[in-house]
Amino acid sequence: MKQVIVIHGGDSFDTHEDYLQSLKFWPVTLETFLPRENDWKWHLQGDLGAEYQVFLPQMPNKSNARYSEWKIWFERMFPFLNNEVILVGHSMGGTFLAKYLSENTFPKNINLLILTAPAHNQTREVGDFILGNLSSISKQCKLVHIFHSQDDQVVPFSELGGFQKELPQAQTHILEDRGHFPQEHFPEVVQLIKSV
Repeated sequence: MKQVIVIHGGDSFDTHEDYLQSLKFWPVTLETFLPRENDWKWHLQGDLGAEYQVFLPQMPNKSNARYSEWKIWFERMFPFLNNEVILVGHSMGGTFLAKYLSENTFPKNINLLILTAPAHNQTREVGDFILGNLSSISKQCKLVHIFHSQDDQVVPFSELGGFQKELPQAQTHILEDRGHFPQEHFPEVVQLIKSV
């Protein structure tokens, strides 16, 4: 069975005061407080089908994430993984995977790494998820694909440039009007995973 690990996004702050300010002034609507299982990550298992096993771990403290906590929880999955795994990270999840793979050796072969709207330390506060040299990612991942939309209001499109510079072998997919990918299905990601 082909395995896909999807790491969701989150927020991280340099100080606790920054976090509290965010809680006070973050724009909210009624939908902010309602369940949101209509996100593409929740539908990925159904979209891929029975020959895939999708892991969707709920990472610790996603509203004020800490890299060391995410790293511990991520590594707890390792005993359950097969070789030729596919890794998908959205937003802070993409930044997390980039940082993890640049600093650690993943215990299994990675067939495909997909980063969707990842932050690259340039204009978005990432707390302790700050990226260093990303060159070791290409040594661990057979294929790297990055998706970003030009109208992303959460992670500016300019963040893509940092990844393009440091991961020149990565294939980028530039979309025009998908924002931060708040969609129910992500057919481009599904098609890419099935093509591997």
